[in-house]
Amino acid sequence: MGEARAKQLADRIQVLVAELLERRVKDPRLGFVTVTDARLTGDLREASVFYTVYGDEQARASTAAALESARGLIRSEVGKALGLRHTPSLAFFLDAVPETAGQIEDLLAKARQADAEVAKAAAGAKPAGEADPYKHREDDDSDDE
Repeated sequence: MGEARAKQLADRIQVLVAELLERRVKDPRLGFVTVTDARLTGDLREASVFYTVYGDEQARASTAAALESARGLIRSEVGKALGLRHTPSLAFFLDAVPETAGQIEDLLAKARQADAEVAKAAAGAKPAGEADPYKHREDDDSDDE
């Protein structure tokens, strides 16, 4: 039950933090943030909140600073909403999924290009030796008797 409860609370924390960032936190440094995931330890003491930011490196840095300064407010609001005996401490982490997905897309594009070049080279290719390189035996009628 503990693991299922932690997952359920983590999902709730993700929704709460996203709503708080949208409605309550009015920091001008906060960029276009999307809360992608939240994970909670088994003892419900520490929550890791993963987020992405649309923009350049400067937007990411200013958003990280804004989240760090608003962490206390967010934690208290999460604690009120969850009603737990101990409110979990929050840690914010920049989610690297979009950058990793971009790298994977680039690698897939290179693989598709290499496959197309191989297919183009193989289109008019002929075997180097005989068309049928396998040896064929003459069937003996003596085995069938």
